[in-house]
Amino acid sequence: MSSLSRELVFLILQFLDEEKFKETVHKLEQESGFFFNMKYFEDEVQNGNWDDVEKYLSGFTKVDDNRYSMKIFFEIRKQKYLEALDKHDRSKGVEILVKDLKVFASFNEELFKEITQLLTLENFRENEQLSKYGDTKSARAIMLVELKKLIEANPLFRDKLQFPNLKNSRLRTLINQSLNWQHQLCKSPRPNPDIKTLFVDHSCGQPNGARAPSPANNNNPLLGPLPKAGGFPPMGAHGPFQPTPGPVPAPLAGWMSNPPQVAHPSVSGSAIGLGGPSIAAALKHPRTPPMNPTLDFPTGDSDHMSKRARPMGINEEVSLPINVLPSPFPGHGSHTQAFSAPDDLPKTVARTLNQGSSPMSMDFHPIQQTLLLVGTNVGDIGLWEVGSRDKLVLRNFKVWDLSACSMPMQAALVKDPCVSVNRVIWSPDGSLFGVAYSRHIVQIYSYHGGDDVRQHLEIDAHVGGVNDIAFSHPNKQLCVITCGDDKTIKVWDAATGARQHTFEGHDAPVYSVCPHYKENIQFIFSTALDGKIKAWLYDNMGSRVDYEAPGRWCTTMAYSADGTRLFSCGTSKDGESHIVEWNESEGAVKRTYLGFRKRALGVVQFDTTKNRFLAAGDDFAIKYWDMDNTQLLMSVDADGGLPASPRIRFNKDGALLAVSSNENGIKILANSDGLRLLRTFENLSYDAASRTPEAPKPAINNAIPVTAPTSAGLTERVASVGSVSGAVNNGDTRNMTDVKPRITEESNDKSKIWKLTELSESSQCRSLKLPENMRVTKISRLIYTNSGNALLALASNAIHLLWKWQRNEHNSSGKATAAVSPQLWQPSSGILMTNDVADMNPEESVSCFALSKNDSYVMSASGGKISLFNMMTFKTMTTFMAPPPAATFLAFHPQDNNIIAIGMDDSTIQIYNVRVDEVKSKLKGHSKRITGLAFSHVLNVLISSGADSQICVWSSDGWEKQKAKYLQLPPGRTTAAQSDTRVQFHHDQIHFLVVHETQLSIYEASKLDCVKQWCPSESSAPISHAAFSCDSQLIYACFLDATVCVFTASHLRLRCRINPSVYLSPSVLSNLNVHPMVIAAHPQEPNQFALGLSDGVVHVFEPLESEGKWGVPPPAENGSTSNVAATSPARGSGSEQGQR
Repeated sequence: MSSLSRELVFLILQFLDEEKFKETVHKLEQESGFFFNMKYFEDEVQNGNWDDVEKYLSGFTKVDDNRYSMKIFFEIRKQKYLEALDKHDRSKGVEILVKDLKVFASFNEELFKEITQLLTLENFRENEQLSKYGDTKSARAIMLVELKKLIEANPLFRDKLQFPNLKNSRLRTLINQSLNWQHQLCKSPRPNPDIKTLFVDHSCGQPNGARAPSPANNNNPLLGPLPKAGGFPPMGAHGPFQPTPGPVPAPLAGWMSNPPQVAHPSVSGSAIGLGGPSIAAALKHPRTPPMNPTLDFPTGDSDHMSKRARPMGINEEVSLPINVLPSPFPGHGSHTQAFSAPDDLPKTVARTLNQGSSPMSMDFHPIQQTLLLVGTNVGDIGLWEVGSRDKLVLRNFKVWDLSACSMPMQAALVKDPCVSVNRVIWSPDGSLFGVAYSRHIVQIYSYHGGDDVRQHLEIDAHVGGVNDIAFSHPNKQLCVITCGDDKTIKVWDAATGARQHTFEGHDAPVYSVCPHYKENIQFIFSTALDGKIKAWLYDNMGSRVDYEAPGRWCTTMAYSADGTRLFSCGTSKDGESHIVEWNESEGAVKRTYLGFRKRALGVVQFDTTKNRFLAAGDDFAIKYWDMDNTQLLMSVDADGGLPASPRIRFNKDGALLAVSSNENGIKILANSDGLRLLRTFENLSYDAASRTPEAPKPAINNAIPVTAPTSAGLTERVASVGSVSGAVNNGDTRNMTDVKPRITEESNDKSKIWKLTELSESSQCRSLKLPENMRVTKISRLIYTNSGNALLALASNAIHLLWKWQRNEHNSSGKATAAVSPQLWQPSSGILMTNDVADMNPEESVSCFALSKNDSYVMSASGGKISLFNMMTFKTMTTFMAPPPAATFLAFHPQDNNIIAIGMDDSTIQIYNVRVDEVKSKLKGHSKRITGLAFSHVLNVLISSGADSQICVWSSDGWEKQKAKYLQLPPGRTTAAQSDTRVQFHHDQIHFLVVHETQLSIYEASKLDCVKQWCPSESSAPISHAAFSCDSQLIYACFLDATVCVFTASHLRLRCRINPSVYLSPSVLSNLNVHPMVIAAHPQEPNQFALGLSDGVVHVFEPLESEGKWGVPPPAENGSTSNVAATSPARGSGSEQGQR
């Protein structure tokens, strides 16, 4: 069909819509295939008109056209099938299975079998992947979101999702213009022509020579008023025909083999599957037909990093992942030039450090967000704890094994031994960091916390300089990617240093690499000094992209933190700098940011943060842009002293920005959150330096401060508890004026005489007693769900209780709160989650459970077999590991939910793979039952604790025992034969909390050193349980006398005590056997916790809204209060018999 004929169809569609011929409009849309009306499609899906939905789709695509089409039809038919099953209409379900779904069996027979098996279930939600299926309405809405993404990404719908931007009644206007022209051509035009038909040309009869007006009557009764120029605005945004956006920049040559004309949004291109649209089910994808070579690589937000499984064959057409045109940041759509600078950008100079040589590259640790890695122009590597201003590590350049280096490298070093660092970067989990040098090699170090940095790999990577280095995870295997002056990109195994890929194709030295993944597709962007940008898959099949970068010289690329927006920053040889945002799907520059100096005096570096801001070092300052506005947002000179093009780097949450400065300096800029973070280190520094020797303390309480997100290296530097001079002699040379402002600030707000916050009445905080289950006598375990909207308890009689908070006008977030009572939830079947108890009395058994990350299932034991429960249906999915021995503690591996560490009552720890039902390893080191387990994904260790008061450290790679140590009990204290010892990792994943009836202790995991300890006095009640707050800034501890204490975690000082009278009634207070058994901290609200009591009751606590926190931390002047033993008051007395 010709272009004009196509446009005529659009005009007819507009006319039919305006005349309300609704069914005819959609029939023409479907038959012509020119415009896919998404609004109509949504309505039909929401109404469940499945036949109409498929019929409408048939005008645009068929099931087997491509993988997107296949998944669209599969999701629709699967939903139709599930709805039939939900109505218990088995015959309808069988009909859909045979007629509609069987077509997919040839692609994945296993999936079809699994779908068929749903017929055998009373409720298909018993299937794990469908356990979260809600009602029909919500399921359709969820599916519709996925369908829209698939349609928008499907090449067959290209150019069919936007209706042309037409003025209203365009067809009428054209007809009026035609009639006007015909009227002007009349030999005897009448002043008011009477037009009665459009079937023949208009002509006027002879009216005795009267002259006609030039236009036709503007009020013609048939055609209506003639539109005035500019008088027909586009149809409203809610009409069925959406106006098209402004013109998109033309695609750059070579970005795709056939560049699409419209952008495709992010879409899950995963295989069709049984569960929700995001659940992959390994259905093989048909190749995209040859007419659509710009396939189909999905984008998305999946956490999976495995390589996309695709059909065999070398002729498959591929291109880069297509991506959504980024939408404006919520609440910050179109900013004007006068947009005010937001407060959450780091602008205040909070630290000034001196590296000793000029910083060339910097990177913050991905988890310990105040740990800064620095590489310099003379090859030095520095590691700073910026909070305390401590330089933890300084390594000068040195080739570790010169004999293993190539002859060209040895010759180059002999000729010119000067070496510079081109790039430093942390691995994603912070366990490794890489250094790219200006001569041939990269060095990979392993980081074990504090100042413990060890040599890991040295690779002779490139001939000439190594210009960039990055980490990536193809095939779930950590790799190192390098590029260099030899015009190549290389991929290395991060564990062994073996080379896996070499990518050749650039004609100039490769300047930078930017690895990324979309859904399951891993790829690498690379830039060269001739301005070429290329992209590579891990398949040695050559570059998929070849285009020019603005600047055409030194260009780096970076994604926003959420991976949805791509930016590049380039500087030309003439000093012209460019930051641009790319339209990934088209290879076009979507947005060019303004505000650079005309002639930069160096190569501009840039960084992104918060999915919202860009920053670059230019013109002796740091310049900020909002991602959605090309105008410069603000410029900060950091109090002066910056070079022309300073190096910059944000930390992960964007609260801190490291900036290189003149004279080998580094300035740390902070926003309000960053200042609060750094202030915690000032408190610790002052605390360590201000203690006096006049007040001797028991050795066990000479505690060493642990920084909030810090490292062991810092604690070693403030380990001396003594005078100021003593602290200086131990390496802390900071001037006391560094911390004066904190003291002044506190003294302005608080009384100079600090007093413990003690709560004795229910009105002094918010507490909520949760609905009870009369069958439960004692709460043994308690945990919040990861979503924060429910509490799960395991009672001593093996029954689980689940309290859910609902979203309503009183609780808009739907999160757990002490302000609104939750529902003691059960599924409609009325069943309870009850553990297997074998032949044992569950009251005498040890209870334990662990919750999956997505809250969909819980693994639990109460002396019998371990049970796996579905959290939606409460049904037992499986049981395994019958006693003896019985499980006493459970912990999921942080990287693999199929691996579980199971502590046993025979003192062993079994590493169990659920998927293959196999014990992979059995760890032996304790002498009594296991009472605590905790993984660190930073150190790759498992910490275990037992009733023998011993702590062991195990490698989570090979499961060998690294260290073991017994708890140091206070002098004169004895402990019960089977006293529990619990462990929990700090947020930094390097320190951990040890809870024992005699003490709270903070340990550093890699060395197993106790760096802080607090002990109640002999006369006080034992500790029953304790836990970190979600941000690890507080520790909540409960005692056998029903007292609850809140500590500041960084130095283990008591700040608030909650007496039993706050939450127990007088009748319960008189029962001395009622006390907290377990305490749980909310996963998102640091000031909320819950108690599980020995009478089966659960209470939730929050401070008063007017207070906002639990008490006030003691000022440094009263530092001694944290170092004396304490007692808990007698029940209900509220009096203090000693300071905790």
